[in-house]
Amino acid sequence: MQTPLIALLTDFGMDDSYVGVIKGVISGICPDARIVDLTHAIAPQNVRQGAFELMTTYTYFPADTIFLVVVDPGVGSTRRPMLARAGAYTFIAPDNGVLSYVLDRDPAAQVHELTSAQHRLSCVSNTFHGRDVFAPAAAYLARGGALEVLGPRLESYVRLPQPRLVRDGQRICGEAVHVDHFGNIVTSIGNLTWTHEGELALHSAWDAKAEAVRIDAKQAIVTYDDWRISGIARTYADVPRGALLALVGSSGFLEIAINQGDACAHLSAGIGFEFNLQLG
Repeated sequence: MQTPLIALLTDFGMDDSYVGVIKGVISGICPDARIVDLTHAIAPQNVRQGAFELMTTYTYFPADTIFLVVVDPGVGSTRRPMLARAGAYTFIAPDNGVLSYVLDRDPAAQVHELTSAQHRLSCVSNTFHGRDVFAPAAAYLARGGALEVLGPRLESYVRLPQPRLVRDGQRICGEAVHVDHFGNIVTSIGNLTWTHEGELALHSAWDAKAEAVRIDAKQAIVTYDDWRISGIARTYADVPRGALLALVGSSGFLEIAINQGDACAHLSAGIGFEFNLQLG
């Protein structure tokens, strides 16, 4: 049997003991489980950022990975704990939309409410369900347990609004959905792929039925507020150090960056700010 893998995505940071104690609970129930820290740097309570980071990373993990996702501003309230099987992966999280971008990609996903009192710690805190509810469930599944045992099927669950991605003639309107550690601004304009030298194809990451758009990378213009960036680069090194550029990031989304600089600070832009791509 393959060694079970549990990937953790939280907004806990690493200054406190929260991540460590979750790992302790998992190891106590399923000692064979391997635990990977996907990230603990989601901005506090930023469900939307957690949803985007999960969507753009989970497929790089091996099949049957269990994702324990704890970005939970509603902990202890009436929000439900949930778990889902989508494609080859299993997800455990609060029902607050943090799984919605993943589940939107799989209409056949199997979604359950996490209700089993037998598969949580005996004393459940009102403020730390990551430790007391979600971690025991992840460990149970890692031991080969079935989703059906943990709770009934959910016919509906919380869905976040999809990020803006609208085509208006020769203009594509998107928004910033993530700012990474380097200050690179990731927009909702994706998925983008290079089809051949100088040309990109845009296949909407949010609407599978949307028609693909062909983009001449040299003729394209990216605008934000009064800023204007001509062309879409392939690499940071395509522009001088300190220069602003637009490029396709590793997840296939249009990014605004500064070669060896911080675009977010330079532009005073953040998540939710509007960016436009003029096709030429």
